[in-house]
Amino acid sequence: MKKQINPMLLMDFYKAVHSDMLNPNMTKSMSYYTPRMSRVDRWDKVVMFGLQMFCKTWLIDYFNDYFFNMPKDEVVAEYKRVLDASLGQGIYDYEKIGKLHNLGYLPIEIIALPEGTMVPVHVPMFGITNTHPDFAWLPQALESLISAEMWYPQITATVGKTYRDIVNKYYDITCDDSVSRERALGAFDFRGDMCVDAALKAGAGWCMSFVNTATVPVIPYLEEMFNADCTKEDVAFGAVSTEHFVMCSNYAVDGDEESFLRRMLTELYPNTSFSCVLDSYDYWNVIDNILPKLHKEIIDHNGCMLMRGDSGDCVEVVTKTVFKLWDQFGGTVNSKGYKVLDPHVKAIYGDSITVQRCEEIYQILMENGFACNNVALGVGSFSMHCIEENNVLKPFTRDTFSSCIKACYAEVDGKCYPIFKNPKEGGFKKSQKGLCFVYTDENGNLAYKDEYTSKNIPDGNLLETVFKDGKLVKEYTLKNIRQRLNG
Repeated sequence: MKKQINPMLLMDFYKAVHSDMLNPNMTKSMSYYTPRMSRVDRWDKVVMFGLQMFCKTWLIDYFNDYFFNMPKDEVVAEYKRVLDASLGQGIYDYEKIGKLHNLGYLPIEIIALPEGTMVPVHVPMFGITNTHPDFAWLPQALESLISAEMWYPQITATVGKTYRDIVNKYYDITCDDSVSRERALGAFDFRGDMCVDAALKAGAGWCMSFVNTATVPVIPYLEEMFNADCTKEDVAFGAVSTEHFVMCSNYAVDGDEESFLRRMLTELYPNTSFSCVLDSYDYWNVIDNILPKLHKEIIDHNGCMLMRGDSGDCVEVVTKTVFKLWDQFGGTVNSKGYKVLDPHVKAIYGDSITVQRCEEIYQILMENGFACNNVALGVGSFSMHCIEENNVLKPFTRDTFSSCIKACYAEVDGKCYPIFKNPKEGGFKKSQKGLCFVYTDENGNLAYKDEYTSKNIPDGNLLETVFKDGKLVKEYTLKNIRQRLNG
């Protein structure tokens, strides 16, 4: 079995010596995680998401398995081995690791906004403090781990929310209210994500706004993280779909594309909807010449056949497909006066739909009198990792929202001290000062006030305890988060 890293080594080197630099009589510290700015023009809020996943994965399971449930001598020896070889002997305190192990749990409390909350930049999302006077150094010692794990799921949840808002805008105008919105787009990012762990975080963030994804393992991941059950609730859904391997190999055997499409409709999936990639050779030949030959089979099919292009200008391909399918198969006009294709056919384009392309497709459909649910659209890894604005490609990193954890408060010898930074240059790096109180202002927006101490902070703080002393004390379900985020 692969050796697991001691969790107290999951830090930047300099964190190992900070406990020696602090006032020895410090008994309390509080740090806040805050999105300090936005580098994306269309975003001034970020989705609070991923903290429950982090607590379960790292603060509970990982710390228990690879620290507290390991022999004390082993975890201390491994800590010393690595740091002696890299920082040098005798310049850091390693006895604190043994003391933490003796305690048997993480003496940490995390207070946080509810998952699924849209949080304006500058407003703290959560705070982390120690619950035992001997471990005031611990909250900031965990900073590197928290930062590394938290920013990406928040980005992907914000990406999903952005697409969902676009869907809501155009579906409100062109679609009947009964039309499902959470299935309007699907994610196809797995193969382009940084690693499997990133794919799980991306899938989880996406599935707070939509239920369609090609990432199968996101289902057991969401079940574990949010106590869900895919047999009892809509956790996530995939789709029956071909790929070029399927299409090209059948063409090689049959000598045409018509034969396999007919088998799909009548033999393989007579009662199941499916999408079929049609551009292996000549997409428009299939649409214009082969589909008319299969008209009866398509109409008799107990499901929907989704026509998928995979090359060319995706905006043109998917909208033009809708227009041609209307000419071939017709449809109805919905209650809002927009055309809806016969339910046996639909257009789909996967993994190339940026936010701009999504809006452009919907706009073209609307302007031509078509409901936007005539298309199913796909979002790939590009949209999970970057966005294009004003012809500038903006990759997503921790600095997209300048998300950081800063210590803002301490208690030494029973006295309360505000801690803050306020650089003369680089104003966005200014931190909060003292304890923070988050509330809803008169306009219904989240706001905060700082400069409180443990002795005068008001009741009603929206930052509520979610984790304390090694245990989750407040959990959110998929339904909770989805309802809060999208209503």
